[in-house]
Amino acid sequence: MDSPDKNQIMFIQIVAMFQTAALQQMGKLKNPMSEKIEKDLQQAQLSIDILDMFKEKTKGNLSPDEERFLSNILQDLKLNYVDELAKDAQRPKIDDPAAQPPASTTTQEAAQ
Repeated sequence: MDSPDKNQIMFIQIVAMFQTAALQQMGKLKNPMSEKIEKDLQQAQLSIDILDMFKEKTKGNLSPDEERFLSNILQDLKLNYVDELAKDAQRPKIDDPAAQPPASTTTQEAAQ
C-alpha cells in the first residue's frame, strides 16, 4: 500500500474514532466495554472540538473527498449534540424542587 492510500485510511480511522467516541458520549451508542448507554455531554463536546481543531489544522491539506467526509461527520455530530442538549433541558433535574412530587400530608395536617 503506498503512502497516500495509507494516509487516507488512517485519516478516516482517526475521524471515525472521534465520531464513535462522541456518539457514545452522547448516549447514542453503547459503550463496548460496559455494554451500557452512558452519557457525558462535556466529553462529547470535547470530542467534537478535537475534530473541529483537526479540520482547522488540516485546512488546505485534505483531498475534496476527505474534506467533505470530515465536514459531514462534524455537521452530523453537532446536530446530534444540540438534540441531546435540548433533551437534557426538557428533563427535570433530580435536585430541582419543582420536579419533586408534592409531599404527602401527615395525618395531623389532614385532620385540620
